[in-house]
Amino acid sequence: EIHLLESGGGWVQPGGSLRLSCAASGSSLRLYDMSWVRQAPGKGLEWVAAIHRDGYSTKYTDSVKGRFTLSRDTAKNTLYLQMNSLKTEDTGVYYCVTGGYYSVYTGTPPGEGTQVTVSS
Repeated sequence: EIHLLESGGGWVQPGGSLRLSCAASGSSLRLYDMSWVRQAPGKGLEWVAAIHRDGYSTKYTDSVKGRFTLSRDTAKNTLYLQMNSLKTEDTGVYYCVTGGYYSVYTGTPPGEGTQVTVSS
C-alpha cells in the first residue's frame, strides 16, 4: 500500500510561484498513474493534473495549462507540482492521489493535503 504526504503549500501573492511535493512510501510511484486534485473553500474536489506511470505523459485541466508542471523524481519517489503565475482561484487544499489519468478521480484523498492561498 502506498502512503502519500503532501507539502510545500503556503501563502503567495497573485503571480507568484509555489512547488508542491508529494512524498511516497510503501510502494514505488512507478507503479501508479498519479494526480493532483484540489478543493477550494466551499467547493467540491477538482482534478488538476495527472502523470502516467511512465513518468512522462501528463495531462492538465484547462485552467492551469501553461502555468503548472507535474513531474516525478523516481529516485526520491516524489511527485512535484510546480505552480507559476498563480491566481486567486488557485486557492485551495491540494492533494496527491493515485489514478485520475485515464478516468475521472472520484475517491477521497487519503492524505491531509497542503494548503495553497493566493491573495494580495
